[in-house]
Amino acid sequence: MTDLSNAPDAALLVAYANGDPDAATVLTRRLLPKVLGQATRMLNDRAEAEDVAQEAMIRLWKVAPDWRQDEAKVSTWLYRVVANLCTDRLRKRRGNVGLDQIAEVDDGNPSAARELQSKRRVFALKYALAQLPERQAQAVALRHLEGLSNPEIAEIMDITVTAVENLTARGKRSLIVLLAEQKAELGFEDDTT
Repeated sequence: MTDLSNAPDAALLVAYANGDPDAATVLTRRLLPKVLGQATRMLNDRAEAEDVAQEAMIRLWKVAPDWRQDEAKVSTWLYRVVANLCTDRLRKRRGNVGLDQIAEVDDGNPSAARELQSKRRVFALKYALAQLPERQAQAVALRHLEGLSNPEIAEIMDITVTAVENLTARGKRSLIVLLAEQKAELGFEDDTT
């Protein structure tokens, strides 16, 4: 398995399609945490996000035999599947997410005070993201939490790069307004931004 660890995603998918189970293991370890994170941020429900991530990975394995390496990046395709699955679930529930439904994320810091502050920040950000229109929240999360490029986000969301830029800019401005009153509480009282 060590010789597969540096292989590109597409090569691993093709190797899996050709019967190499180790390729699937490497690709799952590489991609599953990312898609689970995306689904958790979009749905604010860890159990539901796990279902979505699992479904997305199953769909990836199903398309493996027909994968065309030159058409799309595996990660971009997978992010888009996750986004679509999450959007479907959000449309079904159509309600506002309550504060008590937002799962808190452990960040692993040893200091209890630092960990508590970090949790408050994550909670505040998740709550603020939940207040944004769905497409803005998705674009902001993919850009600034997942670290994807604007062209990758455009492909995932099936919009233009300009639309991605507009969504992320509006989303960031809205987040600043939504989080402004909490700056001191979240430990950002010295920030000028």
